[in-house]
Amino acid sequence: MKTTTTLLLSLVFVLLFSTSWARTHEDFLQCLSLHSPNTTSISKLIYTPNNSSYLSILQFSIQNLRFTEPSTPKPLVIITPLHESQIQATICCSKNHGLQIRVRSGGHDYEGLSYVSEVPFVIVDLRNLRSITINAETNTAWVESGALIGELYYRIAEKSKTLAFPASVCPTVGVGGHFSGGGYGALLRKYGLAADNVIDARIIDINGNILDRKSMGEDLFWAIRGGGGASFGVILSWKVKLVVVPSTVTVFTLDRTLEHNATNLVHKWQYIAHKFPQELFIRAFVRRVNSSQDGKKKTIQATFQSLYLGGVDKLIPLMQESFPELGLTKQDCTEMSWIKSILYFHGFTNGEPLEVLLNRTQTSVLYFKAKSDYVKEPIPVTGWEKIWKKFYEEEAETAQMIFSPYGGKMDEISESSIPFPHRVGNIYQIQHLVYWLEEGEEASKRHISWIRRHYSYMAPYVSKFPRAAYMNYRDLDVGVNNKLGNTSYAQASIWGSKYFNNNFDRLVQVKSKVDPGNFFRNEQSIPSKEW
Repeated sequence: MKTTTTLLLSLVFVLLFSTSWARTHEDFLQCLSLHSPNTTSISKLIYTPNNSSYLSILQFSIQNLRFTEPSTPKPLVIITPLHESQIQATICCSKNHGLQIRVRSGGHDYEGLSYVSEVPFVIVDLRNLRSITINAETNTAWVESGALIGELYYRIAEKSKTLAFPASVCPTVGVGGHFSGGGYGALLRKYGLAADNVIDARIIDINGNILDRKSMGEDLFWAIRGGGGASFGVILSWKVKLVVVPSTVTVFTLDRTLEHNATNLVHKWQYIAHKFPQELFIRAFVRRVNSSQDGKKKTIQATFQSLYLGGVDKLIPLMQESFPELGLTKQDCTEMSWIKSILYFHGFTNGEPLEVLLNRTQTSVLYFKAKSDYVKEPIPVTGWEKIWKKFYEEEAETAQMIFSPYGGKMDEISESSIPFPHRVGNIYQIQHLVYWLEEGEEASKRHISWIRRHYSYMAPYVSKFPRAAYMNYRDLDVGVNNKLGNTSYAQASIWGSKYFNNNFDRLVQVKSKVDPGNFFRNEQSIPSKEW
């Protein structure tokens, strides 16, 4: 009897909610038409579940299959604005009708927060706002938030062979989220983060005002460069400082298995990668593979991949002096332009044209879960040997760890310069990843359980008090805000201190000033607080 009553109450709730949802939906669309200067154009940029192209628009930018399930919450409306005024109208109408806004540029948010919410919401998809203006004379560029990193790189290369920008090695990452969370790539040790090289921005605030650096003030400008732009408004565009690279750079990729000294090589890498000259970036990957000695036997493979800002004739002596154990030879190396190195790092090694950087879709999309760590002291050999054992478990077949070295420029920038605090004292960063192809909740649970066990196992070897994490490798396991209502400072600081360390307090102060009502919010947005 109790079960029947519960089911009836649930059914009544669903019916009432559906009726309210439909009414809100119609009122919201009418509001958009009234507040948009050109009602004809805005109507063509709105997608609702009744549109035949709704699902294709929604799924086009989803980079993690975990969020393509039928049970995944869907937006009430998707808006693909052509003009800034249409975003202003969306903010106004969302406030009036109690809807959340999720802003999406590339769709790479690891937990899908740019296009998923469990409360009624709309997506502002910035795909149409992606113009890029390069000024090769002043070494600057303006780039709209809907552009992808690959598009920015391509436009830079059109203007100059010796200008670049220090951002992701993945060309399909969206500029908006990448810059506002920090953003790094193979130029990290020479030029720091993408956010370190932002010199102006344009943002729409809670009141619909469009502000630049001067009008927003230095506090808000500080906050959006690494503190997550989605907490403070809708960032329209960024002005960035381009950096100088040589006309010729050198790359290499070397694989070493356990049978070929992989453990000792990874161990040695920890002591030297962050001390190399700033021009040399060598990251490492580890994953499970079939042994070359016995195709049925599993082993661990370490891959060392490098970008050197210079020619091979200078790289080889440097490596022979600092890392002779790797056995690098001139034949292992390839000289190329910086823009070609972008293709190389993304796996385009078969002579693909630069135009592949303009492709807005990933070559493959999988189910995955990720986590991040920072390492301050080298992990001992015995630690690595224990870690390898975790990779022999069934769920780890396509798992990997990616190690990105710090040092260089990162040691020269204060941890309070921007909200991203992970600077001096960190010798490298770890990205933990597990992928899978099987559909269904059971497969997801098994693989996510594996990476959580692996993450727990890593605790003795990584940063502590707090155990730091990187915002752009979003991980809701480190803590979340309340789905409804306000979130206390104490609750938000559980995850906030891991992403931002001592910078979290200042982020809360900025948020409380510019968005005291906490309109711009998600599961890991900066909360407002009375100070």
